[in-house]
Amino acid sequence: MPGWDFESEAASAGATLVAGVDEVGRGPLAGPVVAAAVILPHSLRDSRQKWLKDLRDSKQVPEDRREYVSERILELAVAHGIGAASPTEIDAVGIVAATRRAMYRALECLDPQPDHLLIDALDLPGVPLSQTSIIKGDARSRSIAAASIIAKVSRDRLMKDVLHVRFPNYGFAGHKGYGSKAHIEAIMQFGPCPAHRMSFAPIRDLVQHAGSARFGRAGGFD
Repeated sequence: MPGWDFESEAASAGATLVAGVDEVGRGPLAGPVVAAAVILPHSLRDSRQKWLKDLRDSKQVPEDRREYVSERILELAVAHGIGAASPTEIDAVGIVAATRRAMYRALECLDPQPDHLLIDALDLPGVPLSQTSIIKGDARSRSIAAASIIAKVSRDRLMKDVLHVRFPNYGFAGHKGYGSKAHIEAIMQFGPCPAHRMSFAPIRDLVQHAGSARFGRAGGFD
């Protein structure tokens, strides 16, 4: 279970507002990568509220509980921000650079701004804030776990409520853009749509080998 050790360490070094930063959606074949930044109140560190047991890696929390925990986080947070980078951006600059773009955008939304960042796995060059990059941060820091949950809920809603409605042939509401068997079969049948990441295998391989206009993506999802 994640704890407050990294937050406490930052506070001991003089930080008063510590933001956790995380992303979801680096691996899917479709949809944006979404990042969140969250500043949790100090009062939560000594709280015994029951929902805090689910303040952990979003992938380990059932969907209905994620929704509930996300609501509690947004209700109590000092500040939060959400940012995204589109499939077009991912294809243009690569998934790591696009992930950083999403994180920068999430941080820009924070008011007040933090004075220290706890970031899952990455660093953010150019951000004039002290920061700590933590491998598997969503399993080690409550603040990063909170960002993970908010980002996951936000991205899942986008995949279900926007992209599934716009492109119903692909089943985005179910697999959220990941490379499930049903998703691959839909791509084989219909070709990729503007929500797909054309630089990702197997879509890239399909484009290279199909030699068909139906595998070319028109426009882009921005």
